[in-house]
Amino acid sequence: MARPKAFDTEEALDAAIGVFREHGFEGTSADMLVKAMGIGRQSLYDTFGDKWGLYCAALRRYSVLESGAHAEALRSRPRAIEGLRAMVERLVEDAGQACLGIGSICEFGRSRADLAQIHAAAERALHRMIVERVRVAQADGDVGADLNPEEVAGFLLASFAAIRIAARGGAGTGQLRGLGRLALRALR
Repeated sequence: MARPKAFDTEEALDAAIGVFREHGFEGTSADMLVKAMGIGRQSLYDTFGDKWGLYCAALRRYSVLESGAHAEALRSRPRAIEGLRAMVERLVEDAGQACLGIGSICEFGRSRADLAQIHAAAERALHRMIVERVRVAQADGDVGADLNPEEVAGFLLASFAAIRIAARGGAGTGQLRGLGRLALRALR
């Protein structure tokens, strides 16, 4: 009879996310993971298969958590433009922490189909949420009526990646806030 798990899978994944965010897949050892997760090596393999399985599970969880945080910001204010602003401000304030999504794209590009599927699903969901709020902001007269909402969403997502990469490269808070303000200014 198999022993029941003696750890919380979501807590363990959150710990793994922290390690992978900081060190990437290649820079992370199994020892680093089991230490951070507070589990034994065998529990890691029994639960996630291997380091790659854990990485994919961590990326899935990270994508869900980040999408949820973006959705919450987008809907946090009565006016759609203020929700867009809240999302950008949240991203800028969080940009000092490495992004697992951007990190995995930088590390693997589209060379791994399983990662590409995770990224595509997360991007579709976030893109759809942004398009919806941009359309409302256009109807409110807060975003240029001549802008294509699909293109605006793509622009904002690319800006988010740039802000996160700038932060990882050492950009200061003032510079990151400036990038966020310029991204929003482009919506007029």
